[in-house]
Amino acid sequence: MELIEFELNGRSEAVAANPDEPLLDLLRRQFHLFSVRESCGIGICGSCTVAVDGMQVSSCLMLAGQAAGRSIETVEILSEDGELHPIQLAFVEHNAFQCSYCTPGFLMATRELLAENPSPTEDEIREHLAGNICRCGSYLKIVEAVTDAAGRLAP
Repeated sequence: MELIEFELNGRSEAVAANPDEPLLDLLRRQFHLFSVRESCGIGICGSCTVAVDGMQVSSCLMLAGQAAGRSIETVEILSEDGELHPIQLAFVEHNAFQCSYCTPGFLMATRELLAENPSPTEDEIREHLAGNICRCGSYLKIVEAVTDAAGRLAP
């Protein structure tokens, strides 16, 4: 066990943890962030997507020790004072989910996409979200929601 210090959703944290455990496990076990979900365990499904220093990362592949000194953000960072973020609202209004298991990962990937490209085309949306898998097949509605979210966030 080691003391690992990092920022989590804007708060400074210090936690005793095994530096070799997946960040996904640390976030779920220690911080009860169950929105960070494991599906494939090999970094190809996107269900465990978090932002590390502003870049999306599969938390099942990142070790807890690698979080030291970094800024980690989960989907919980999106809502503020109980109010849904425009990205979340767009997903809800477009019914861009069925079982919603993959939704937190899609929301985090969408957030990164729109930060990099505020007006993406449908092809750019599909390309950026290609690392996220929806087993229910809600892709058309997800693309619609991302397009709508881009419009909501436009200056």
